[in-house]
Amino acid sequence: MEYDRLIKTKIKHNGFYDFKETYRILFEWLIDHNYDVNEKSYKEVLQAGGAKEIEVEWEAVRKVSDYFRFYLKVKFHPMGMTSVDVDVDGVKQKMNKGAMDIEVECVLHKDYAETWTKTPFLKFLRTLYDKYLIRERVEQYEMKLILEMEEFVAQAKAFLAMTGKR
Repeated sequence: MEYDRLIKTKIKHNGFYDFKETYRILFEWLIDHNYDVNEKSYKEVLQAGGAKEIEVEWEAVRKVSDYFRFYLKVKFHPMGMTSVDVDVDGVKQKMNKGAMDIEVECVLHKDYAETWTKTPFLKFLRTLYDKYLIRERVEQYEMKLILEMEEFVAQAKAFLAMTGKR
């Protein structure tokens, strides 16, 4: 299986946010865009003073053809997270306060079924196929995946900015 790591980005947020709602909104975004989401890990540590540190890792995969699939790796890392009551339009609402990093990486998988890796000759043919026959298609899929990742990151930033203003 050949992986083309395209880009990796990190969102840093410090202040108010709603962790559960951020988690839900971003998970639903991936589902709505036809990704199969696997939560690889969820670790929660209670720190001194009642603050929490959480680490969540998702793998989101979407088949786009028999040869290509999109792969997004998402890591949430709230640090020093505490629960607070926030006044929103005269109504008390539970929120979280602290720092949170969200790291997103996008990868284009080529030949994910490993059809072209059974023999050295097939590997050679795959290299020719990728470099000369479908080079434009590879570039189109790379651009499409990068744009999807940027849309995902923009959604996360917008939601964090919106909830952080409360």
